[in-house]
Amino acid sequence: MPRVVCVAGARPNYMKIKPVMDALERRGAEVVLVHTGQHYDPAMNDVFFADLGIRPPDRFLGVGSGTHAEQTGRVMTAFEPLVGEVSPDIVVVVGDINSTLACALVTAKAGPLLAHVEAGLRSRDWSMPEEVNRVATDRVSDYLLAPSPDAVVNLRAEGYRDDQIHLVGNVMIDTLLTNLERARASDVLGRYGLSRGEFGLVTLHRPANVDDPEVLAGLLKALGEIADRCPLLLPVHPRAAGRLADIGVPGGVRLVPPAGYLDFIALQDAARLVLTDSGGIQEETTALGVPCVTLRDNTERPITVEQGTNVLAGRDPARIVSTVHRVLDDPPAPRRPDLWDGRASDRIAEVLLEGGTARTRPRPTDQPTPVDRTFPI
Repeated sequence: MPRVVCVAGARPNYMKIKPVMDALERRGAEVVLVHTGQHYDPAMNDVFFADLGIRPPDRFLGVGSGTHAEQTGRVMTAFEPLVGEVSPDIVVVVGDINSTLACALVTAKAGPLLAHVEAGLRSRDWSMPEEVNRVATDRVSDYLLAPSPDAVVNLRAEGYRDDQIHLVGNVMIDTLLTNLERARASDVLGRYGLSRGEFGLVTLHRPANVDDPEVLAGLLKALGEIADRCPLLLPVHPRAAGRLADIGVPGGVRLVPPAGYLDFIALQDAARLVLTDSGGIQEETTALGVPCVTLRDNTERPITVEQGTNVLAGRDPARIVSTVHRVLDDPPAPRRPDLWDGRASDRIAEVLLEGGTARTRPRPTDQPTPVDRTFPI
């Protein structure tokens, strides 16, 4: 059985890597968990490991914060000797954070097979760092593990071979379904004095939304108007905490500390609606059948709009308010996409363990068949 390095670096990764690790280990693979330390705040890190039952990482790189270039460079510098020492057969990276790209580049140059979980997602917004990360990671990956049919369409349009592309489903939903009853047993509603279906849940963390005071002030204005009809709970992301304090939060919007995984799923499950700029929450609300209003102009998860409960509202305050009123008046019907069934990680493990080795399978830039390299003069 192969040795597989699984990489996690930040909160969005933990829910994706845990079921993949479990599925690989059930089949006898040797799994080495590497935590890059991109998220180092205990509220965004330790509580998720505890809630999800993730074992302590085998290696912790401790890279911390910095600019995109600084963070990516530090992850690469720390991960390169680790790959040389561990000599994995396969490296699995998930999502689209800086750690994902950094470890993908090191792996591609070192020679092991590289698998990208959540391959093929595209927002079409090149100003998003995550878009650059996911496109570049896909380019150097041997296995492109797509969560939805739209991702497969994107990869085929970009010229990837069929033997690289695998429609496996959504690993986030594996974790959600595994832990849903535990989440529903949480006392978080009682702690905050909330009743099911009587509140809205808000998350804000995207740089485009929280780094510009004018944009953030407009979003808060919209939230204040919405709170007149539906009180809102906002667990504060560390990135946004200081800026929210500087601008001030309108009445009806209640700030609370960041929530652990189980508490947050319980809050989503009980909310009347969710307002977010997070990609993962668009997926979780779709799986839960909870109306979601996304505070962005685009989404790399269009299936949550086409086959789920998500509605794009953009960032214009008036449009956000009108969209929320429409959703509250006529909530979208719950729909869950195909293959969001809790078995995506099993399909991933089967692909990786039956796909051959770096010596036997084509690599990312190999041609599927011989090509005519003569050109007319």
